[in-house]
Amino acid sequence: YFLHRLFTANSFDLIDEDAFLGLPHLEYLFIENNKIASISPHAFRGLKGLIHLSLAYNNLETLPKDVFKGMDALTKVDLRGNNLICDCKLKWLVEWMHHTNATLDEIYCSEPPIHQGKKINDLLPHSFDCITAEFVSYQSLKFESISVEAFTFGQDQYVVFAQPFAGTCTFLEWDHVEMTFRTYDTIEGTSTVVCKPMVIDNLLFVIVAQLFGGSHIYKRDTSANKFIKIQDIDILKIRKPNDIETFTIDRESFFVIADSSKAGSTTVYKWNGNGFYSHQSLHPWYRDTDVEYLEISNKPHLLLASSSQRPVVYQWNRNQKQFDRRTDIPEMEDVFSVKHFRVKGELFICLTRFIGDSKVMRWDGAMFKEVQTFPSRGSMVFQPVSIGNWQYAILGSDYSLTQVYQWDTKRSHFVPSQELNIQAPRALSLVSIDNRVFLFASSFKGKTQIYEHLMIDLSN
Repeated sequence: YFLHRLFTANSFDLIDEDAFLGLPHLEYLFIENNKIASISPHAFRGLKGLIHLSLAYNNLETLPKDVFKGMDALTKVDLRGNNLICDCKLKWLVEWMHHTNATLDEIYCSEPPIHQGKKINDLLPHSFDCITAEFVSYQSLKFESISVEAFTFGQDQYVVFAQPFAGTCTFLEWDHVEMTFRTYDTIEGTSTVVCKPMVIDNLLFVIVAQLFGGSHIYKRDTSANKFIKIQDIDILKIRKPNDIETFTIDRESFFVIADSSKAGSTTVYKWNGNGFYSHQSLHPWYRDTDVEYLEISNKPHLLLASSSQRPVVYQWNRNQKQFDRRTDIPEMEDVFSVKHFRVKGELFICLTRFIGDSKVMRWDGAMFKEVQTFPSRGSMVFQPVSIGNWQYAILGSDYSLTQVYQWDTKRSHFVPSQELNIQAPRALSLVSIDNRVFLFASSFKGKTQIYEHLMIDLSN
């Protein structure tokens, strides 16, 4: 005699693993009007012959993925009278409903708001937005650093760090076998603050900015496989370099050094085929901390952040082949740095403040207008990074955790995404290698960190 039907109306709140083991011939199972709030993933294991399953009128909010696996004889499942939450954890059920021969009575979503009151039977797998991403710690480097730059030379990807205490530029390359970043080369110096790579006509140059002993330009000698110093930078103009930006205009190569001393001058240099020559001094006496090159309405511009005035916008004059001061950004004193990004063709900037609020602003065709404010304590970097369709802004802090914000396209602003533990972050840079994406974070007081950007499917 085989048990074909099983009715339970006892008061219990959990169906445990292998609760019906030893009942392979059971065809009808009714567990109704209970207080069942959770079911173990393998609760129904072994019920190969089950035709009808009723879990109606319980306290179920979700069901574990593949809970009906191996129950190929099912023709009816009754889930009425439960408060099912139609989120990513239940996406599998929607997929299963589209593939199974079993019928389900009409059941409704109690949450989330986007699906509230909808029939689960009407939802499609693509109704669920279940792919998210996060930065996961990958490798820790033993040195402190103040700047980080990623670049491609030949066919290979490299990363270079400025190490102020060691006084070196340290170059890393990817080890395809060990799957880690290893030392490639170094340039020795003193109090190095920026190591800026620049590739022109398949030649690699590195502009090395130092607080003492002047700043220099090195060239990679590929036959000797080493860096050779080719030029010194005018010590009267550049006394206290803080940032370097490289760019090309009309196929000509330039770099600009932001000088943060009272006596120096932020200066644009130009490559003439043999060396780099001073092209234009932008303005003296302003203690510039950061310079950003960007195009506004397809015209080349520079944004200068200073410790003594509001950020200044310079526009390239094509006739004079010089930058002209155009405007400043109102009510934005004490901005340490400015970085730009684009979303769907629109131009935005991240403005970093050490004390007060950091901000995101949008170019409206005539000026930059505030979009969003971020409380920042001890912030010296607010870096936008984009990876595929993901747009982030990462706000560092000397006093708390580094905040990662993700751009919400529906609301057109950033929402908190995760926190990273980096001691005194100073610069962030992305590297794409072997279909993987890494985030490098320079740390002024601790170990420089490498994170990997990983996709996560919440429906799993």
